[in-house]
Amino acid sequence: MSSAAGKFRLDPAAAPPPDPEAEPAGFVVVVEPNDRIHFLDWGGPADGEAAAGVLLIHGLSGSAWVWAPVARRLRAVARTVALDLRGHGLSDAPTSGYDRETLADDAVAVAEGSGLLDAGRVVLAGHGFGAIVAAWAAAALGSRCAGLVLVDGGWEDLRASTGLDPDEFVRTLDEPPEVFRSMSAYLADREAFDPPTWDADQLRAARAAVVELPAGRVVSSSRPHAVAGSVAAMFDYRPVEVLALIDAPIVALMAAEDEAGGRGRALDEVVRAVAGIGGPRIDVARFPGDGHNLPRYRPAEVSAAILWVAAAAARQASGPRR
Repeated sequence: MSSAAGKFRLDPAAAPPPDPEAEPAGFVVVVEPNDRIHFLDWGGPADGEAAAGVLLIHGLSGSAWVWAPVARRLRAVARTVALDLRGHGLSDAPTSGYDRETLADDAVAVAEGSGLLDAGRVVLAGHGFGAIVAAWAAAALGSRCAGLVLVDGGWEDLRASTGLDPDEFVRTLDEPPEVFRSMSAYLADREAFDPPTWDADQLRAARAAVVELPAGRVVSSSRPHAVAGSVAAMFDYRPVEVLALIDAPIVALMAAEDEAGGRGRALDEVVRAVAGIGGPRIDVARFPGDGHNLPRYRPAEVSAAILWVAAAAARQASGPRR
């Protein structure tokens, strides 16, 4: 684990142990023109003494359930909410609205509608595509954002780094047909990613990502138009431009590098570029032995990063603003 500034130290022991008995409540907020955005409310400390509220945003073709290992830890010290992006999970899947402004507005609506902002500012954490949405929402929230955690995403300009267009990128997401031949085959494939971390929460997250057809096959529960719209939004993201707008602590967590080493270079370049135009410092922690799903593989570390950002925001609020 390292920091571009050389001072960042991420301590997984700082995260509380998970609460295996916690069960979130599901709610919706209604956004214009009449779309419902679903979220899971994991609650917070019983004594009401909490760090800044936390809003968790999942990645492409995921759902709020991917955050369960992190939410079970955070709820001991912070009010914690995880949303389903439009077109994913139990949120509506309209044919439009997969753009920067609308996706950010959805996240802000959940932060407001859930009451996360009632007591002050909110920390946003996003995974993959969710990191992009979290960055957009952080910029939209302005002073109401206490911090941002980018979990293996949110620093790449995909149009530049992939050399693909959005339609070509969507085609790279296709999985082998044998994975979707049955629910049991699909679940076995997901368990095999890392058997020690497979549990009831991972089972819920996996089941939320697919629909079982009468013939026995499974298909993604995310509608094709929603995936295509979300990918188009990803390709419109310009990380330096957006991250420079955020006046709050930022941490980026990076999983395993690609073969060409391009993701790490992109992250380092964004850190330097944002700092070079007077934007916020971005602290970095790397996990070279872990796959993309860090909320599953490294929940204590992800939780610790979120709490570190909340604490840094509190220190920043008590001192002079930059």
